[in-house]
Amino acid sequence: MLFFRKSLELPTKEEALKGRDAAIPTARDHFVNSHPLKGPYPAGLKSAVFALGCFWGAERKFWQQPGVWVTAVGYIAGHTPNPTYEEVCSGRTGHTEAVLVLYDPTIVSFDQLLKLFFEAHDPTQGMRQGNDTGTQYRSGIYVSDPADLARAEAAKAAYGAALKAKGFGPVTTEIADAGPFYFAEDYHQQYLAKNPHGYCGIGGTGVACPIGTGVAAE
Repeated sequence: MLFFRKSLELPTKEEALKGRDAAIPTARDHFVNSHPLKGPYPAGLKSAVFALGCFWGAERKFWQQPGVWVTAVGYIAGHTPNPTYEEVCSGRTGHTEAVLVLYDPTIVSFDQLLKLFFEAHDPTQGMRQGNDTGTQYRSGIYVSDPADLARAEAAKAAYGAALKAKGFGPVTTEIADAGPFYFAEDYHQQYLAKNPHGYCGIGGTGVACPIGTGVAAE
C-alpha cells in the first residue's frame, strides 16, 4: 500500500521516477479471444490508445466492440520507462492508465470508438474518475495519425458543447500523439474477464456524444 497523499499535479521529467530498461512481464495472449497482445497483428488494422479512468472497466468496453481485434491495458503519456502499476499509482511517473485498441477500420470507425470513449466516462473531472483520484485516472486520447488527431479534437469540441448545454464543466481530455505505451502486468490484462465481479469504476454522464454513427455506450 502507498502511505502518502498522491499529488494531483503531473511530475516533470526531472521529478519522475527513474524506471528501468527492460519491459515488465505481461501476458502473451488476450484472455478472451486469444489474439497476441503485442503482435504480430493482421495487416490493415489501426491502433489508438484511450484513457478513461480505471483501465479494468475501460478495457472491457473496447473488447466488446465489434471490429476490435485485440485490446491491452497499460501506461502512457508519462516520463518513467517501463513503470510498474505501483509506480504509476504513486503519481510519480506521469502516466495515465490506458487501453491499447487494435481495430479493423472496415468494421468499426475511429468516430465510433470516439463515441464509445466519450460516452463511457465523465471527461470533465480532471485528475480523477468517479471515486478514483490521481493523475493516472485522467482522460486522454493518444493516436499518431494526424487525421485521427483532428477527429479527436473535433469530437472533444462537439461533446464539450453537448456537456456544457447540460450543465457540465469543460472537457479535460488530453489529446496527444501516441508516445510509448507500456503494457501493464499480466494480472491487469482483461481483468474483468478473469474476475467477472471485480471493480469496474466506469460510468458515463448520460449525455450522448454528437459524433459518428456508433451505438451509444452502455
